[in-house]
Amino acid sequence: MNRISIGADIGGSHITCRLFDLDKNKFVDDRKVRIPVNCHSSKDEILDGWTAAILETAEGFNLKELDGIGFAMPGPFDYSNGISLIKGVQKFDALYGVNVRSELKKRLGLTEDFPIRFQNDAVCFAIGESFQGRAAGFDRLLAITLGTGFGTTFINNHLPVAGNNGVPDDGFLYHIRFGNSIADDHFSTRWFLKEYQKITGKEISEVKTLAEMALSDKVAKEIFKTFGQNLGTFLSPWIKNFNAGCLVIGGNISAAYPLFGNEMVRVFKNNQLHAEVLISTLQEDAALIGSASLCDDEFYSKLKK
Repeated sequence: MNRISIGADIGGSHITCRLFDLDKNKFVDDRKVRIPVNCHSSKDEILDGWTAAILETAEGFNLKELDGIGFAMPGPFDYSNGISLIKGVQKFDALYGVNVRSELKKRLGLTEDFPIRFQNDAVCFAIGESFQGRAAGFDRLLAITLGTGFGTTFINNHLPVAGNNGVPDDGFLYHIRFGNSIADDHFSTRWFLKEYQKITGKEISEVKTLAEMALSDKVAKEIFKTFGQNLGTFLSPWIKNFNAGCLVIGGNISAAYPLFGNEMVRVFKNNQLHAEVLISTLQEDAALIGSASLCDDEFYSKLKK
């Protein structure tokens, strides 16, 4: 029997899981389990939801005989020890200080040595893209996710890079200064909503609405152009210093790439950058591939170095 693991992607409103064949490096089948989980719920409600998703995903298999469960988990999180450090960011407050690994093993009836492994969700997305996405042909790449937050991961030969090659010590860019605040404030959903309200005095609830408006609304169209210029300006030195062969863009906002991409690429060209820009076709599946791959012992041992 091939080595089979479960990849899980944790979102603020749901958990998504799929079975993954580590030997064939592909999903076992087309089945995808997605269960709603409210990130504002109690500890037990959140963990019970995650447990239910794992059990449903493992249906037809003996869970205890699988090669592990990998989680693409938002931070802050102690990924090595499986302890949540999320606090004060309006999600998963009930899990602060909780050993998620131990709690899940109890609920699932798993032994102490059964592998349940965690990694940052943006890192898992980048790993998945490097293995099976449009960036699979590139050794060095920068993968970003644009959504409720700004996720970034530098990859060299499938492994995340941190603390060298001009990359910050933690490997992330969300906290790097840009303009009058940090990058996360400029390259996430809330920037679009605040920018539109600042200009028009009106409120909108999501970027998708603004993207639809941009087809005929000049203000909305200009907001996306500004976003593209800012993103290009911010990313240029990092792409150049890392010598990335491509930039992979995922997350919900990537669907609006036609509205901001030209401006971003124009800035890249002005900075003599020639990295190829690729929009993820895997999206959530990339994070599931990356999280499931954590259960490959050889790969995981390299990842921990």
